Amino acid sequence: MTSQSAATLRSRYVAQAASDLEENRRLQQQLADRISTLKQEEALLADILNLAEQYEGFADASRLPEQLQDEPVVAKAKKTVGGAGTRRSASVKTASSSTTAKAGAKGKSRQPLLGDLLADLLGQYEEPRLAKELRDELLEKHPDRNPTPQVVRNTLESLVAKGRIRRHKQQRSVMYTLVKPGAADGSA
Repeated sequence: MTSQSAATLRSRYVAQAASDLEENRRLQQQLADRISTLKQEEALLADILNLAEQYEGFADASRLPEQLQDEPVVAKAKKTVGGAGTRRSASVKTASSSTTAKAGAKGKSRQPLLGDLLADLLGQYEEPRLAKELRDELLEKHPDRNPTPQVVRNTLESLVAKGRIRRHKQQRSVMYTLVKPGAADGSA
């Protein structure tokens, strides 16, 4: 091997090692960013679990804080987790957004709960109603409220679980009726 070919080979190895080292550093930075994000998400989920545990024993759903109707929970979570930082700063961000959400919920507590509005709408009919029909009527009568179809279905299913309304399946459609007082034993 000549000294010139050895020098060429050595320069290739140096270039390859430098390239590998740069790639390794880039991957380390990506992983560090991902770990930071995961730590923030963990802190957020821990806060959510703590809140859930606080309200777990409540039998009266009216004592639960009301979710803001204007902003979905996912958007709030993304805002909280979006920035880079340490776990401690994520906890601080979560606490401040939690306080803001509680203040907003208190300000909106004058609005009736979505479940109560849907139950009132169902009470006007004897025949079963589709969730879509109920949502359309809700949007018409309460233009300030704009729940998604999924939120309406989830709320209706929550009312079914509480025994306030009854679910009826007709072929592929699911319809709902209000349970009349005294008929809550399921024999109606």
